[in-house]
Amino acid sequence: MRILHTMLRVGDLEKSLDFYTQVLGMRLLRRRDYPDGKFTLAFVGYQDESEGAVLELTHNWDTSSYDLGNGYGHIALEVEDAYKACEEIKARGGKVTREAGPMMHGQTIIAFVEDPDGYKIELIQRDSHVD
Repeated sequence: MRILHTMLRVGDLEKSLDFYTQVLGMRLLRRRDYPDGKFTLAFVGYQDESEGAVLELTHNWDTSSYDLGNGYGHIALEVEDAYKACEEIKARGGKVTREAGPMMHGQTIIAFVEDPDGYKIELIQRDSHVD
């Protein structure tokens, strides 16, 4: 078994696709409209679905926003340099909610960004995973 994807419901698909592809540098792998069901599925990731897990962005045409609730945590991405990644994300119009630095009570270098729907994405600096 392996993880195929994680699904996120998004209120504005174009805004979300722009964030994940232009700000975070993922690729749009596939997209399909389902007119009878009034929804669109778009899959984004850094590698092909056959090679690793990706994100499924689900846009229900009649829903413009969602309550994130208190059960959702975050998506984690490994980056070479968390400080540089934050600067690049801000330069591309992304929202950094926690600047890069050591995690509380540890040494791993992390940062957090937020997508257009409020989903948190943690950036974890490669080679700093000591906690």
